[in-house]
Amino acid sequence: MNDSALASGREPGLLPPAVTWGLFAAWAVHDLEELCTMAGWGDRARPRLERNVAWVPPAVWRRMSVTQEHATLAIAVMGGVMASASASGARTGGRSPWFQAVLAGFGLHAVPHVASAALTRGYTPGVVTAPTVVGPFALWAWRELRRAGVPIATIPPAAVVLGPAVVLGAHVAASGLLGVRNRWRQRRGRG
Repeated sequence: MNDSALASGREPGLLPPAVTWGLFAAWAVHDLEELCTMAGWGDRARPRLERNVAWVPPAVWRRMSVTQEHATLAIAVMGGVMASASASGARTGGRSPWFQAVLAGFGLHAVPHVASAALTRGYTPGVVTAPTVVGPFALWAWRELRRAGVPIATIPPAAVVLGPAVVLGAHVAASGLLGVRNRWRQRRGRG
């Protein structure tokens, strides 16, 4: 038995399911905050944002305004990504490079949440659970992976852009799906 497994009171190689499925649960708690606060936040915060971060072009602030439908759909798309990573981690005992990459991205994304609130001098969606759920969960999960003797996958530094790209992709997918739905409703209304 290795020292870290001995200290944790379990056999080496046994990873608690709370690590792999906990990723999905921690994401759900965090995104519940975003689900409750994202829609309309851009419009309500825009005067403060324009005043405190004047160098940002107005078009950026316009794009930050999302409806509840859009926020819900984008979060659902991200839910699929997070569920996939958690399932992959559970299936492989945490050894999945996909699980580990998503865990790393999830933990790291707490930093921009906190930084954006500091930069804009006020609340931003997700800032409450980023330092209280996201960061602590990720640190705990990495510690548990090491305790279980799980080999840590080499995650290329370029993977850092994967997180923001996936989030942007979820928003693009939400916009596209809502556009398709709206066009379908228009055609149906004419028919």
